[in-house]
Amino acid sequence: MFTRRLALAIGLLFALVGAQGPEFSQQYRQRLGGALNELNRIVAGFNADAARQSITPVEAIARLEGNPDPLAQARGEAIETDIARESRLERAYDDMLTTGTMKRLFAMTVDFDPAIASQTLQNFEPAVPITPEALLFAGMALIFGWAATHLCAWPIRRQWRERQARRRSERMA
Repeated sequence: MFTRRLALAIGLLFALVGAQGPEFSQQYRQRLGGALNELNRIVAGFNADAARQSITPVEAIARLEGNPDPLAQARGEAIETDIARESRLERAYDDMLTTGTMKRLFAMTVDFDPAIASQTLQNFEPAVPITPEALLFAGMALIFGWAATHLCAWPIRRQWRERQARRRSERMA
């Protein structure tokens, strides 16, 4: 009886934790959108600067990286990194918007950005969303927690039953 109650309690705890996955994904998606907006602004400004000089962004980067001034070289490398990150984040954001609700967590792990995930985790506010996605993850986590508790308790219960059987047989003898 105790094991069943413990398994249910642990299962419910796992369900609460499991429901946080979709919530984390939603907060991650919001931060991803904010980071992407900022990168779009930076890259658009750089592209406008290049256009004013009548050169392409690729030529502008090459000019910066070929410049003997270390500051200009660093700026060229930085904007090149920003452009690559913008492309990667845009792909990740589009994937998260276009995938079904059940695939968002998977999409987040495929195009995972550690900096955004770290910021999301630092500011994460737990919630229990009542969406089909959250309920499914909570249900799966509940079953996992319940089953794991029973699996861990199985050898203990088996040993306890063997002791009880031995005691009964000793009393009868």
